[in-house]
Amino acid sequence: MPLVSAPEENTSDSRKTVMIVAGEASGDGHGAKLVRALQKRSGAPIRFVGIGGRALQNAGMEVVVEASTLSVVGITEVFAKAGNIIKGMAAAKEVLKKRRPDLLILIDFPDFNLHLAGFAKKVGVPVLYYISPQVWAWRSGRVRTIARRVDHMAVILPFEQHFYQRHKVPVTFVGHPLMDRPHQPPPADAPSDADEPTEPVSVIGLLPGSRDGEVEKLLPEMLKAANLLQKRYSGLSFLISLSDSVNETRVRNILNRHRGTAAVEIVDQGVEAVFQRSGFVIAASGTVTLEAAIAGIPMVIIYKVSPTSYQLGKALIRVDHISLVNLISGKRLVPELIQAEASPMKIADTVEKVLSDTSGLKRIREELVMIRERLGGPGASDRVAQIALNLLR
Repeated sequence: MPLVSAPEENTSDSRKTVMIVAGEASGDGHGAKLVRALQKRSGAPIRFVGIGGRALQNAGMEVVVEASTLSVVGITEVFAKAGNIIKGMAAAKEVLKKRRPDLLILIDFPDFNLHLAGFAKKVGVPVLYYISPQVWAWRSGRVRTIARRVDHMAVILPFEQHFYQRHKVPVTFVGHPLMDRPHQPPPADAPSDADEPTEPVSVIGLLPGSRDGEVEKLLPEMLKAANLLQKRYSGLSFLISLSDSVNETRVRNILNRHRGTAAVEIVDQGVEAVFQRSGFVIAASGTVTLEAAIAGIPMVIIYKVSPTSYQLGKALIRVDHISLVNLISGKRLVPELIQAEASPMKIADTVEKVLSDTSGLKRIREELVMIRERLGGPGASDRVAQIALNLLR
């Protein structure tokens, strides 16, 4: 893991310094857009340093810890990367102590970032939190910690603003950064007109997640389900979305073990390339489900963690749905298969049930458009950049 000693601040350099911490692949991409927006709007050069991945590095940030060494899913799974997390926290604190950045921007990654926010407060560095922890869903007591440690929340889901306002935390709804992407054309399987009948789905995307641990748990179940579906629908093919943050060799090894007779292709040009060719997706719960919703693609959402993590999470979660698509719609718009339910047979049966209901499939597509409208228009990165500049001044 890249871990460097942070040099002392160069007092002859008048540039502002912004530290960004993005511990996951999605946050890395959002952080890169934010860096570019800040560079464009600031009118003066800004130095960027922090924790991130390839996207932030390419945007010009000095990466002192690679985000991929820290990212983990589940409560008990964190122990496997405990050493890396401890080292990463030490490196982040060293940057705060020695460089004294003018602003710390935290992106998602809540347990790590909320601890770091407390340290930033101790050394007098203001904190902007972009992409809220899901305190409205579980461990809601963390909102009191946020109120003490964070100067401003920039939230990306419409209901989050009301939550923080109720708790008297400075907050701005900036819209979802996914809306900054150009909207993709409808997939080949989608009807061109609302009154036309829905064409049979011929390509299904498999979106197993952006972490190696997720892929290890979910991709085998997806591939086994694909084999079952291929036997039920002649001519059906499948596309695996390969995230930049996932080890390609691991994905290919899983595919070789579980592909069976299904026609499966790995796509490494980004999830948008999968959306362009798919009429339906089987997706790991997470940001990618919103990406599918914005693209107007119906889906089945699956997720698995360790049994202990699941039981602990189940006791703490206070919402009826786990997926962002269903949370924003306020109902079970698309199926969720969690833990034992995320079995190959159950996945295949659920996909078949959705695909066989043509009127229901059409309704899902129509309601996904409404979700897109609720996420705000383009410009999230610019709005967060303006908040950051206000804090810098």
